[in-house]
Amino acid sequence: MPVLEKDFQIPAVRDRGAFFTHAEEATKFQLPTGALPLRFAITLSDKTSYHCEAGVLRNLPAGCGQEPDSIFLFSHRGVEASENFNVALLVPTGIGSEVGGHAGDAMPVARLLAQTCDTLITHPNVVNASDINEMPENSLYVEGSIITRLLMGTIGLQRVRSNRVLVVIDKHEKEMFANAAINAVSAARASYGFDCPKVIQLDPPIRMKAVFAESGTASGEIEGLDYLCEVLDAERDEYDAVALASVIQVPVEYHYEYFDKKGAMVNPWGGVEAMLTHAVSSLFNVPSAHAPMFESEAIANMDVGVVDPRMAAEAVSMTFLQCILKGLQRAPRIVTDEAAMQRPGILTAADVSCLVIPDGCLGLPTIAALEQGITVIAVRENENLMRNDLTLLPWAPGQLHIVENYWEAAGVLGALKAGITPESVRRPLLDTNVEVRRHDEEEAAGKADKIPL
Repeated sequence: MPVLEKDFQIPAVRDRGAFFTHAEEATKFQLPTGALPLRFAITLSDKTSYHCEAGVLRNLPAGCGQEPDSIFLFSHRGVEASENFNVALLVPTGIGSEVGGHAGDAMPVARLLAQTCDTLITHPNVVNASDINEMPENSLYVEGSIITRLLMGTIGLQRVRSNRVLVVIDKHEKEMFANAAINAVSAARASYGFDCPKVIQLDPPIRMKAVFAESGTASGEIEGLDYLCEVLDAERDEYDAVALASVIQVPVEYHYEYFDKKGAMVNPWGGVEAMLTHAVSSLFNVPSAHAPMFESEAIANMDVGVVDPRMAAEAVSMTFLQCILKGLQRAPRIVTDEAAMQRPGILTAADVSCLVIPDGCLGLPTIAALEQGITVIAVRENENLMRNDLTLLPWAPGQLHIVENYWEAAGVLGALKAGITPESVRRPLLDTNVEVRRHDEEEAAGKADKIPL
């Protein structure tokens, strides 16, 4: 049951309400029979076509978790709940974002934006910093595909006091790395009451390989997912969330280049990690997150010197695991039952007030926000590899705000929460739009005479 990335091109569609059906049919045409898309992004677009990348699961065996709904399944929210102001913050993994493309370096952004809302819904790539996770108290730690499903209107999120987190690690050929991972779990249990029913070592391990897609984004290939799914299926009653730690194969020189290029190189590990957690969360409907393990002692002992601050958390960690344990401890439960989604306290698409993304990011979350009538704030300063002009989409008036930086994004969120138009606090203030409508009584009377009885 391999997981891999596919690149393809489909015709553009600009009509509201038509995108998901069009994208599903066009994507199905491009993929082998039985292939199951796990994630979908448009890396380059113009008025006539979309260049797409999709993470694909092939040959799902019977009894392996559940066959998930199509990622293109959409349910319109109908209304927006206005009791609370809730914000989704996304920095997609593996696209080389200036902010959030390294090691938890979007966490200050999360803490800033959390001050402007009642609940901040964000994902591991934003707040994972190896041994550090200082996500805001009012945030929800949600795997990226789950946020997509939330915005698509097909699931809800239920806050929890804590989760039982199953930890699954590679049986590493160097025992010291497995021991370090187990010690990280023990430290979490002793220091902040982490609930881990057991640590399972996979033998043979999952095989993960990091590669770069044609667009330059981080991607990868995964083999051996079948055995992981068998284990998760057998243990299903024993856990609420899954933490994964495994080796990701990359060329040795990537380790040097990544730290040496001062943030210019796209993090090669993140893309394949996202593919794995998308698969686990989709198949088992549980929160999941992944941390890489060192391949060898030689790589672990590399002297990378003083590195770019955005990568420093990675330079000082042995396991990269603590951040995901902290996040999964209180990650919200996924609610799929339609009746249960209507219960008080379940957060659904109706409760999402705004989506904040790097400018140019075009995928299912952005399109879902467009179709749901959710306000979108796109941040120019967070440059990345996505090449899309978001202004070409058929937004409702005032639905899209393109801002220069996250300071400005926080200001727009503050205005939206206060119920005022963001433009009202800027100068010059435009003249009030006055439109004269003339009524021709004779013409109107003539039209009335022609109305059939």
